[in-house]
Amino acid sequence: MTSTNFIIIGGGVIGLTSAQILLQAGGNVVLIERGKVGMEASWAGGGILSPLCPWDYQEAVTQLALRGMEQFAQASSALYAATGIDPEYQRSGMLLLPPFREEVAQHWCAQHQLALQAVNAAAYLVVEAGAGLLLPTVAQVRNPRLLGALRKHVEMLGGVILEQHEAQSFRINGAQIVELQTTRGKFSADAYIVAAGAWSKILLGEYALNMDIRPVRGQILLFKFAAPPFQQIVVKENLYFIPRRDGHVLVGSTLEEVGFDKATTQQARDSLLQRIRELFPAWQEQPIRHWAGLRPGSPENIPTIGRHPHINNLYVNSGHFRYGVTMSFASAELLFNEIRGNPQPFPVEQYRWQGTQIGGSRPFVPTG
Repeated sequence: MTSTNFIIIGGGVIGLTSAQILLQAGGNVVLIERGKVGMEASWAGGGILSPLCPWDYQEAVTQLALRGMEQFAQASSALYAATGIDPEYQRSGMLLLPPFREEVAQHWCAQHQLALQAVNAAAYLVVEAGAGLLLPTVAQVRNPRLLGALRKHVEMLGGVILEQHEAQSFRINGAQIVELQTTRGKFSADAYIVAAGAWSKILLGEYALNMDIRPVRGQILLFKFAAPPFQQIVVKENLYFIPRRDGHVLVGSTLEEVGFDKATTQQARDSLLQRIRELFPAWQEQPIRHWAGLRPGSPENIPTIGRHPHINNLYVNSGHFRYGVTMSFASAELLFNEIRGNPQPFPVEQYRWQGTQIGGSRPFVPTG
């Protein structure tokens, strides 16, 4: 049986950034992953470093997303320098096409000091002239490369990563976890951090209390062009296009509550293709890949970050829905401050476990 300071359960972007910050502070970390590191929702997502329409969200989502957005350029640069793996962070900007609430957007962006420009969409896309809203500072990152850099850095810092280890149950004595049972043995630590995404509630079982985290499937298509057909991320309602430097374009995505089913469907493929061609009639390219991932949906898209209300050495960092990558470094910061008793950069009450009874106190409403 292995003993260490921290055991992190879950090897997505949230688990990896949590491991990185703890290792950088001198902790010992074992990260346990049920499958392969970075191959669930973190890998499947598009890497837009912003909520699609940030003015549509609660302030708890806004403050965590904005802090993550502020941290990403430096964090990506540091990862590239340390590991030699380029996460391909770039401020490509995000262009919103109608319908949108321009007055609400203008007010929100002024309030939160985020640049916004009213533009003619035809100046950026081969479409008919029309109104658009440009968020010029919104960035993107290439998820698989980010995850590869994070994994390498965690290992360089001395972190131990154990794949194909499915966490099964905790053994608890009083208000302390004393042991974690996995499919490949028992492990013990001073503290345990659940960062298992859509699987977090199932893993916690009765100890989840009223945490309401559940899988929400998203399907995405990948296209390849000789050169990027446009430079900006393009969003129309809940449809988005993410152009990569090498000519790949990701288009997504669906929002489906189908449990833990990661299968792709012909219906989703056909629906996405129809919407693409309604917007770009000349787009005749066929997707070269089609995949699905399970986002950790949560009430009002607000993640749970912090210590368990009754178990002193149990923490959670989960429920980020579509914005785990955007929020990852900021969420790790909040978790680290909670563990160390450091001051937080802003109020964090909304991220704590709410109440003590099984069953959510907030309605589950997945939004874009």
